[in-house]
Amino acid sequence: MHHVINGDAPQQVILVQVNPGETFTIRTEDGALQCIQGPAEVPMMSPNGSIPPIHVPPGYVSQVTGRNGSGPCVGVAKPLSHNEDVISPLIGEYPFLGNTFTKCDSSMQQPNKQLNNRHKIPSYGKYKVVYSTVCNSVKGPSSDARAFTTHSDPPDTPLPPRLSHRTKSSLTLQWKPPADNGSKITNYVLEWDEGKKNSIFREYYVGHQRHCKVMRLCPAVGYTFRVAALNDIGTSGFSTEVLFYTTGSLPQTSLPPRLVQTGPSWVTLEWTRPNSCSTEEVVTYTLEMQDETKLYGGMLHLVWSSNISLNCRPLQLIICSGEWCSAPSSLLVCKTTPDRPGPPVNPAVNTVTYHSFCVTWEPPQDDGGSGDLTYVLEISEGNSEGWATLYRGPERKHLCEDRKPATSYSLRLSCVNVGGQSQCSDDLTVCTHIPPPGRCQPPSIVGNVKHREMTLQWDGPLCGEESENVEFSLEMCAMEEGSEPTEVYCGCKAECTVGNLLPGTTYRFQVRAANSAGYGPYSESVEISTAAGPPGQCSPPAINVTSHTCAEVTWEVKSSGIDISEYRLDWGRDLDSLELVYSGTETYFQISNLEASTDYCCRLQAVNQAGAGPYSDLVTCQSPAAAPDVVSGFRLVDHPLNPTESEPFSHSTSLALTWDEPHCNGAEMTSYSISVGDSIITTGNVTCHIIRDLLPDSEYSLQIRAENEMGPGPFSQTLTVRTRPLPPSPPRLECAAVGPQSLKLRWGFSSRSQLTEDTTYVLQMEDRNQRFVVVYRGPSHTFKLQRLSESSRYRFRIQAVSEAGEGPFSETYTFCTTKSLPQTLKAPRVVQLEGNAREVTWESIPPMRGDRISYVLQVLGGREADYKQVYKGDETSFQLSGLQWNTDYRVRVFACRRCADTLQELCGSFSPSAHFNLRRSDATLAVEADVTRVPMGSTLTDEQFAGLMVFGVASLSVLMAFLLQVK
Repeated sequence: MHHVINGDAPQQVILVQVNPGETFTIRTEDGALQCIQGPAEVPMMSPNGSIPPIHVPPGYVSQVTGRNGSGPCVGVAKPLSHNEDVISPLIGEYPFLGNTFTKCDSSMQQPNKQLNNRHKIPSYGKYKVVYSTVCNSVKGPSSDARAFTTHSDPPDTPLPPRLSHRTKSSLTLQWKPPADNGSKITNYVLEWDEGKKNSIFREYYVGHQRHCKVMRLCPAVGYTFRVAALNDIGTSGFSTEVLFYTTGSLPQTSLPPRLVQTGPSWVTLEWTRPNSCSTEEVVTYTLEMQDETKLYGGMLHLVWSSNISLNCRPLQLIICSGEWCSAPSSLLVCKTTPDRPGPPVNPAVNTVTYHSFCVTWEPPQDDGGSGDLTYVLEISEGNSEGWATLYRGPERKHLCEDRKPATSYSLRLSCVNVGGQSQCSDDLTVCTHIPPPGRCQPPSIVGNVKHREMTLQWDGPLCGEESENVEFSLEMCAMEEGSEPTEVYCGCKAECTVGNLLPGTTYRFQVRAANSAGYGPYSESVEISTAAGPPGQCSPPAINVTSHTCAEVTWEVKSSGIDISEYRLDWGRDLDSLELVYSGTETYFQISNLEASTDYCCRLQAVNQAGAGPYSDLVTCQSPAAAPDVVSGFRLVDHPLNPTESEPFSHSTSLALTWDEPHCNGAEMTSYSISVGDSIITTGNVTCHIIRDLLPDSEYSLQIRAENEMGPGPFSQTLTVRTRPLPPSPPRLECAAVGPQSLKLRWGFSSRSQLTEDTTYVLQMEDRNQRFVVVYRGPSHTFKLQRLSESSRYRFRIQAVSEAGEGPFSETYTFCTTKSLPQTLKAPRVVQLEGNAREVTWESIPPMRGDRISYVLQVLGGREADYKQVYKGDETSFQLSGLQWNTDYRVRVFACRRCADTLQELCGSFSPSAHFNLRRSDATLAVEADVTRVPMGSTLTDEQFAGLMVFGVASLSVLMAFLLQVK
C-alpha cells in the first residue's frame, strides 16, 4: 500500500507499507535486486511529484492512501511471494531513503522523537535521505536531502550455470554475473562432483571468464555443477546445484511403444521419453513396422495412425538425439479392440508400516481377449466417500507410500484395456501402523553417584499413539577416544541402575524409545562421573624363570599416594585356572613345582580400605624344556598294532608291545629305548614295536624310556612277559565216506607235536572263486559235508589251533563225490488186455545231468522162486503175453542210469511188486482187472507180504506160550 507524504511538493516522498509476511523487491541503479521483508515502511522519493508504478503479480492490488487524513496510517495489501519481484522504475536519483526508515503512528507527538523500525539496506547502490514529521492531519516540512554510501560486501549468490553446448565428452557452461555489492568481481569458481553423485564437489575452474568447457567426460553420464563469485571483500555462496548430461545418454535399445487404443483400422500409441535425457536435449522418435515401413517421425509422445491394417502386425520404436540413434525397440504386436476385462482378483495387502503398505493382486479371470492390461488402484481415506487414483500401470503390485500413521484406508481395483475399463473389485481395508516414538528427555541422576554404580531416570517422548507400549534402550560410552557405545539397559521402565563402572571415570549416556514400529531418535547425551574408589590398575608384574621348575615374580610399588594394604598375586596355566598364591605387602614371590615347557600366566591386584582395585594386565611365561617323563601304559598286545608289517607275526618267537606317549616337556620326541635283559633296542618316534627272534615259551623282563633333544628320560617299571609255545602242526585229512551229495572227512593227531584236549580244528573248503572258506571249527575229528553236487571235485585244507596260537595250514586235499543212483520207482500198474495178455506201465524219470535212463522189468510167476527179466529199455510200458491161466504173478521194475562219460550203468532199487492172476471166469477177470488198477489196494507188495508172515508167526508163538503156561 502506498502512502503519499507531502503531496503538494514537486519532489514527493512515497512510503511503501510492507505488511508481515510480505516481500518488497526493488532494483538498484546497477540492476541488482534488493528484497525487504515486512513488517516495514520503505520511503521512496519521486523527483517529478508523480507516484511511480508498483508492479504486482496478477490478482494483487496496490492501494494508495493519503497521509494528511486523521487516524493511524494503516493499509491492507495481498502478500507477495518470495520468488516474485515488485519493480519500481524511477527517474533521476535512486528514491530509496537511507538504511533506516520510520513507521508512521499517531503517538508521534514530538518532531525530535527517536525513529524506530530500522531495516538493513543494500550494500554500496548510493543513497539520499530526507524525513518529515506527520501527526494526525498536521504535516511538518521535509528536511534537506543528505547523501551517503554504504560499505561494500561480497557478491550475491549467482544463478546456476546454463548449458550452452554439449558432446559425448564435453559440456560447455555459461553463467551470469551476480550483484558485486560495491566491489568488482575478480574471479569465478566452478565446482563439480566428477559424475560420482556423492555430494562431494571439487574445483574445476577458477578465473574471470563467465563460461567454461568441461573436457574428457564420459558419454551418457550426468555431472553436477555449481558456481560462486569472488571480489576483494570475499566469496559469495555457491549457486543452486544443476545436473547436465553428456550426449549419447539414450539407451542402447529404446523401450517399445505402448498401446493406448486400437480400432478396426487405427491405432493410438504412446511412449516415454528416456529418463537419462536432459530437458534441453532434442529427442525425435521414429515409429515403423518390422519391414521398416515408416508410420511416424517426430517429437511427440503420442501418435494416431489410421487407414492401416495393424492386426497382429509387429511395430518397433527408434529414439534419436542429434546424430545418434538407439537400436530398434522390442516388437509390439497390435491387435483389434478387445472387450472390457473383468475386475482383478485376490487383492491383498502386505508389508504394512506406519507410512506405507504394499498392494498386490492377480490378473482377472477374463482379460477381454487382450493380454495388455492397465491396472487402476484407487484409495479412500477413513470414512470419506471420495476416491483418488493411487496407481495406474501394468504392474500387479504397488507400494503405497507417504500415508498417514494409524489411519484406515479403503482400496479398490479395476483394470483397463483398449476395450474399456472393468468394474471395480470389492473394497479392501487396511490400517497403517503407528510411527516410531519421539525423542526422550536426557537421563538424569537419582540419588548419590557411587564409585561402581549409579541410578538414572528419564522422561519418555511426548504423549501420542506412538508413545504407547514403548520400551527404552539406554546406551553408555566411555570418554576415551575410539570407545564404542554399548547398551546397558532395555526395558519398559524409565529408570535403571548401571553397575560395573570404574571409579572416578566419566561416562556419556543417551536413551531412545522403541515401539512396534521401531526405534525413535536418541536423546541428548549427558556426561556423568563416578565417585573415587579402590586403587587403580597395577602395572604388570615381571617374571624371571630360573629353571623348568621354578620362577621369580616381582612388581613395582604404586606411587600414586594411595595407601595399599596388600597385594594379591594370582597364578595359573590360563585365565580360567588362576588361583591366589600370594597375599601380602612384599613385592617379591618365588613359585616352585612348575612343569617343564608349560605356559603360565599371572596377574596382580592392589587392595586398600575402599576395596580391591582392578587386576593388572595378564602376564605370560613358559618354563624351559626338559627330558621326557616316564613312559606309562607299557603293555603286551595279542596282535601287532602296525598293519604294515610284511613279516609274519608269531606269538612263540615275537612280542607285540605298545605304550602311551609321555609328555615331551617342550622338546620333540626322537626315539624310545627298550631294555630286554642286557640288550637295548632303539625304536623311532612310535608307540608300538615288535621284538622278534625270541625263544618259544620263555620269560623276559622289559623296560622302556623316551628320549628327546634334551636327553633320555627315566626307565619305566619292569614288564614281565612270556612267549607262547610253538603252535601245533596240521593233522592228516582223510575221506571216511563218500556219497553223491556228501563227504565225510576225518583227521588224526599231528606227527610233529602232541595235541591237547583244547585243540581246535579249522576245516576250510575252496569255493567257486578259488577262495578257502571255513566250513567247520571245533574239537571234533570228523565232519560230514552235505548238499554237495554229484560227481564233483572239492579241495580242502585243515589247521590246528591251540593256546600256543594258530598252526600252519595243511597241504590241499582233493575229494570227489559219486554219481547218484536213479530213484526207486513206484509199484507198476497192470492193465488187462484180451485173452491172457496184460500190459504193465510204470512212471518215468527225467535224464540225470545228461545221462539217459533205461528201465528193467522183472516177472515172478507160478511156483518160480526168482524173478526173471522180461524187458529192458527206455519205454515206460510193456505187454505180457502167453501167461498161464489161474496163476499168480508178481511184477517189479527198477531204473538204470547210463553214464555218458564212463559208460558205466548205475541201477537203482527195485520198486514194490505188483500182484495179479489170470482166471477163466469173466466175473473174476473183471474183479481182478479192477483190483490191478489200484496200486495200493488189494495187491500186496513183498514188504507187506513179509510183514503179514511175521505177524502170523508172532501170533502163533504168543498163543503157544499162553497154552503152555495154563497147563
